[in-house]
This record gives sequence, structure tokens and C-alpha cells, in this order.
Amino acid sequence: MDSGSKGKYLLITPARNEEKNLPKVSRSVTGQKVVPALWIIVDDGSTDATPHILEDLKTKHSWIKSIRLPPRPRDITFHYSYVCKQGFDYALEYCRENDIEYDYIGLLDADTILEDNYFGKLIDEFESDSSLGIASGGVYYDTGGKFLREVSDKNLPRGTGRLWRKACFLDTGGYQVEPSPDSISNTKAILRGWKLRQYADVIEIQTRKTSAGEGLWKGYVKNGWMAYYVDKSLPMVLFNTLYFCLKSPYYTGIAYFYGYLNSAVKREKKIQDTEIRTYYKNQGLGFLLSRISGALSRNSIKSKQGEQ
Repeated sequence: MDSGSKGKYLLITPARNEEKNLPKVSRSVTGQKVVPALWIIVDDGSTDATPHILEDLKTKHSWIKSIRLPPRPRDITFHYSYVCKQGFDYALEYCRENDIEYDYIGLLDADTILEDNYFGKLIDEFESDSSLGIASGGVYYDTGGKFLREVSDKNLPRGTGRLWRKACFLDTGGYQVEPSPDSISNTKAILRGWKLRQYADVIEIQTRKTSAGEGLWKGYVKNGWMAYYVDKSLPMVLFNTLYFCLKSPYYTGIAYFYGYLNSAVKREKKIQDTEIRTYYKNQGLGFLLSRISGALSRNSIKSKQGEQ
């Protein structure tokens, strides 16, 4: 690792009409014990006070930059990754032109508030394990003053608040304009031998529930479509459907399966990346059993949390 870039990271945040959340999110980033070398906020054609908030931030902090994209129709498939990709491309080019060194690249949604040493803790994990490629903290929700974690696989970093090692980011082809780009990045990292981790004791608080940007029903229909798009095996789709149906709100399982089935009936296009399709298509019984075991373990943890 270059000593000049040790501990330095870039941060990308997509934002559209985030006048309510952005002030709190920006305070959590500017208040980090280890602030970014560069923070690029991509204004996705906001029509509220978001541009004014960004101008104020840039005036106060020279390491905060923003770019503004023209207004365009928003969809729940490719648009999010397109917006993020503009930020990543701009950040990498800006660093090249201005000789900014870094070893990590992060992504933070504009609805996520971080503990004050969030990135410092993640960087410590990276520096203690050279094979760690992608990491994130655990996502929590404020439920009336009590913080509850959205329990998920400890080996799968969350989409928001994630940090890539620069070498892993480049090794996996950078940020892809695809639906669920975080899952695709995770998969490519696994296939190239990188470790992935989610650290539950590194706290990020999301103000909107995962997949709720367009409403939970639409979000889980998109997830079902995504399962078809990447060519997930039918046993995995059925397992995920059952898993979603067994947790509140229970209709998310129906939405997920509807999204998958509707896409299958229409014979919609699938991802062109054969590496990704092969990976998901070949998820067999052993993988399914490990997912079931993991789900049972997570449910046990939830039960214990509820008893406390």
C-alpha cells in the first residue's frame, strides 16, 4: 500500500430531492474521524432545495464536489446505477487530474447516517486483512428511539455505506450500470477470491427501509425481476419467496415472486454477462442449504433481540 494514500478514500453519493435527509447525512460525513479525500455528490436533477444545500457544502469544504445531471424519467432498474456511475467516473478522473491518492472507494446513499468513526473502523479491517475486498457496516433503523438492525448475511456488504479496496474495485471491472450493481460487484469479487464482510458493530442508520425508494411493493417486484435478470435458479427463487413471506410485511414475498414470474412469462432480456449468469444458475442444493441455515441463524438472533 502506498503510504501517501494509506487510509484515504473517495466517497460517492447519489441524491435526488433529498433536502430533508442531506443535511443530516452531510453532518455525519463531515463529522467523520477520517473524512474522505474527495466526496462527490451527484445531484440527479433535484427540484427541491438540494442544489442550494450542495452549494453551501462546497463553500465550507474544499473536498466536497458535486455534479448535476439533467432531469430524466426515473426507473427502478438501471437509473440508480447510471447515476452512481457518473459519480464514480467523475471522481476517478478528478483524482487523476489533481494527483489525489486513495486506496478505498465508498458509496453512501443520501438516506444513510453514519457513526462518527464509521469509515475509520472499516479501514482498520481492510488494513488488518489484505484479502478483504468489500466491506460495510450493519444497517439499523430508528424505531421510536430504539435502533434495530436489519439482519442479513454477514458475508454480504450492504449497498449503502460500502467500501471497496481500490484493487478489488478495479479487479472486478469497476461500477457496473446494471440493476442491483452491489450484488453484481459482490459476485465478481467472490469469483476473484476477495473476501466480503458486513460488520454489525459498525453502525449506519437508514431513514428509509431497504427497497422502499419507490415503495416496498415496487421495490420487491424489482428484486424478483432482478432474480430473473441474473438467471437465478428456480430453487433459489422459491426459497427467497418463502423467506420474504415469513417476515413482515408479508406481502413482499408475493411482490418478489410476481416480479420473477412476470419477467419469465414475458421472456424478458437477461444480463449479458455470462460470468454472472453462470454463477447464479449453478447455485445448487449445497448453496441453498447454507442459505437456509443462515436464515435460521438470523431468525434466532432476531428472537433473542426481541426478548431483550
